[in-house]
Amino acid sequence: MTNIQDIAQLAKVSSATVSRVINKNGYVSKETKRIVDQAIKELDYVPNSQAVSLKKGSTKTIGIVSTDFFDTATFLLRSFTLEAQKEGYSVTIFITSHDKQKELDALEMLKSKQLDGIFLLYRTNEWDVIEQYVKYGPIVTLNRVESAVIPSVYIDQYQGYLLGLEHLYQSGCRKIINLYSSELGLNTQTRIAVFKEFTDKYALESHDPTLFINLSGTKDGATAARWFDLQAEKPDAFMCASDSVAAGFVAEAMYLGYVAGKDYSIIGFDNIFLSEMLDITTIDYPVDLQAVNAFHLIYQRLTKKEQPLQSLDFKLIQRGSTKPLIH
Repeated sequence: MTNIQDIAQLAKVSSATVSRVINKNGYVSKETKRIVDQAIKELDYVPNSQAVSLKKGSTKTIGIVSTDFFDTATFLLRSFTLEAQKEGYSVTIFITSHDKQKELDALEMLKSKQLDGIFLLYRTNEWDVIEQYVKYGPIVTLNRVESAVIPSVYIDQYQGYLLGLEHLYQSGCRKIINLYSSELGLNTQTRIAVFKEFTDKYALESHDPTLFINLSGTKDGATAARWFDLQAEKPDAFMCASDSVAAGFVAEAMYLGYVAGKDYSIIGFDNIFLSEMLDITTIDYPVDLQAVNAFHLIYQRLTKKEQPLQSLDFKLIQRGSTKPLIH
């Protein structure tokens, strides 16, 4: 492999001069720079990125780690990457498929200085295991977590979920089923608590939260729709933890002969393209700004420069999958 000494020998200059040209650090005359650049081209020299990273103490690369990449995660990925690129950072993606060791492999890359930081979307290991790696570089999560060392860009979903439940009630729905996401997530626990408060407030029938839990994508939504089809006494509404699940439900229910907004009501969560495409009422919150905030938190810890964080709010987007409000 070509090294700096080879270039110096061909260009008939010192290794220090070659280093100044490569690193663009220090004065080199135009003619000398031209000769060195020509030698670099002739020898097809490529810098050892790992050696450069160790020397500079930075890889300019951030890892994004997730159990999988659902529809919402792709929006987060895009926004995070675009924001990172503005500051000269690239992004490496790690999909763990719920394998704890794969997640640890990504964390070990932070430890060995192959990554500058990590944006952890959906975790597999326990927090006390993950927290051990913070001393090697910043870790920011999308998860709701009570940690003194791992900041989170989560939004407390209490108000957002309550918005959806109240909308269903005001449109006349009384038997509501929840389609929850990961049972490990604190947001799921919040949603379970909100539903209990909601049913207590209006003296409505509740249901066991484990009826539908750990749902993440369209296939899970389709499974729930098939369950709905088999019920003799059918629920009149579904509150979903994501638009992906809601979309899977609506598509499968349509195949089975049911029309959203007529035979049942359903609300998604995220306001991604699937909800607009299938005319699904949803809870909108700025996923893209969550990703921007995540990068700013990492960048702030890497550079010690204060970074502005965006304010994040919920709003209900009413579409055809819910019945009109009763006045």
